[in-house]
Amino acid sequence: MTYREQVAADWAKRGFSCDSGSTRQDSAGRIYHAMDELVIVLEGRMEFEIAGQVHHPESGRLLIPAGAVHSARNIGTTTAHCSMLQAMRWIGER
Repeated sequence: MTYREQVAADWAKRGFSCDSGSTRQDSAGRIYHAMDELVIVLEGRMEFEIAGQVHHPESGRLLIPAGAVHSARNIGTTTAHCSMLQAMRWIGER
């Protein structure tokens, strides 16, 4: 059993999915996921296009809904750093 399979089995026991292959790309190079994604801009200035709307997260945080086609780019003059977290889907009863 691979490490990823061990983690997925452990998470499944607790009612969560482990989907490492959830990123998809459309013909224009924009991406989308099966799960919500929280983006936290740590440094620099970023621009995100989500479902055709442009966002400049002034608070440093941006929620990208599951299935929304999106793209990101650095609009600043320095290197930008961000953290992208995907929400885990609940697959069982509590």
